[in-house]
Amino acid sequence: MKTLFRNFLIVSALLGSSSIFALDKSKLEDQSQIPSTHSRINKVVYFTPPADADLQNNAFGELVRRGEAIFVNTKALAPQYVGNQMNCVNCHLDRGRLANSSPMWAAYPMYPAYRKKNNKVNTYAERLQGCFTFSMNGTPPPADSEVILALTTYSYWLSTGAPIGKALPGRGFDEPPPPKGGFDINRGKVVYEKQCQICHGSNGEGQKVGSNYVFPPLWGKDSYNWGAGMHRINTAAGFIQHNMPLGRGETLSDLESWDVAAFINMHERPQDPRLIDGDIEKTRKRFHADDGVNLYGSTIDGVLIGQGAK
Repeated sequence: MKTLFRNFLIVSALLGSSSIFALDKSKLEDQSQIPSTHSRINKVVYFTPPADADLQNNAFGELVRRGEAIFVNTKALAPQYVGNQMNCVNCHLDRGRLANSSPMWAAYPMYPAYRKKNNKVNTYAERLQGCFTFSMNGTPPPADSEVILALTTYSYWLSTGAPIGKALPGRGFDEPPPPKGGFDINRGKVVYEKQCQICHGSNGEGQKVGSNYVFPPLWGKDSYNWGAGMHRINTAAGFIQHNMPLGRGETLSDLESWDVAAFINMHERPQDPRLIDGDIEKTRKRFHADDGVNLYGSTIDGVLIGQGAK
């Protein structure tokens, strides 16, 4: 029963009148280190991380287990660094083990790496700090903190046997191609109501058991902020198609995935912490104009998107 309850807690995940938004071109962020795997067609064989039973009972094993615990229950175990209601496992499913859900075994061996997002070479610790800043709308833990050390050690252990510097299949979300006619927010609303609402709520508010979210909020003050990678429609579409609805991944079409990702990401969420002079347009030009497909700074039905949820 204890194992079943833990598994129930870690299944939580992010996907899960408006006009059609035509995509003259898909200005996707440079993600050359995350190549498309086309797994749905080619049935790619993915790397297998070590099993729990393989973990030794010593100081190293204890730190790995601590990292796993923080990974699964980030809000509870590192509350000083989390500003919303998210946990690492919300975006990195199955305790960071699942292919096409940004698994840790595929991420760790690729750092240090250049990231266009901040135009510098990032260490793995800096990459984790970015997740706290954007996906968790919080404060980055110090690089030498127990939190970063434990999460790094957990990621290192999951990548045991993985090649260094080689982009493995399943590392990213294998984004579906953008629809030729553009995505449609109204169609996405219909998909959301049929496929996502039962878990994530009619207002994207998520679901709780007691004080803990078992299905995370997808928009609003407790969700990821406007600087998180998941605010990109193309990124969210890839995650959704592979992993949502929970337990029925790869059942939504390319079009459905783009449409519902657009519907989710048209809603307000916490402001981008990189906001320049309180100006959404300045921030859009500096950080969002070339960051994939996103709605930050757009106007929909006369409403400016990107004002932030509080």
